[in-house]
Amino acid sequence: MMPLRSLANLVSGLVVAAVAAVAAAGCGSEIGDTCFVSSDCDINGGRQCDNTSDAEGYCTIVGCDHDTCPEEAVCVRFFAGTFSNRPCDHATEDIATNMCSPDELCALEGYCAPRSAESRYCMRRCDGSDDCRSRYECRDLELMRAHGGEPVSPPGERLGDSPPRFCALRPS
Repeated sequence: MMPLRSLANLVSGLVVAAVAAVAAAGCGSEIGDTCFVSSDCDINGGRQCDNTSDAEGYCTIVGCDHDTCPEEAVCVRFFAGTFSNRPCDHATEDIATNMCSPDELCALEGYCAPRSAESRYCMRRCDGSDDCRSRYECRDLELMRAHGGEPVSPPGERLGDSPPRFCALRPS
């Protein structure tokens, strides 16, 4: 028979090991991984599970900036809603043209979008669609213009012709 003190140490060690295993599993999720609840992404609450457009969810960080996403991700802005605002040229806006008002941004899609309609998410970086989960596409500049989303640039910089690519749900 095991002495009571040894049994208590064994139980205490097992509890510590179990807690460490659960914490390691929760912190191992990367941006873009499948999730059902936010604790699948990070048990400490630093990452959220966005399952508004995909039942399998997408681990992300909401409200990012150009330099706040983890290494595997890029901060991407999306505009909620459909706008029939003035057309604009993303390449020349605020340089040679000023089609958008101060409370609007010139979206890649070529229209002025209200700043209040912008949401930002850390999205998984990719080089091609093989880097993304099934039903997801690796958005290059052409797909960003067609399906939405654009990486957030540092202040005073423009996206250019080859912005960082990211994995986003392929429209059905």
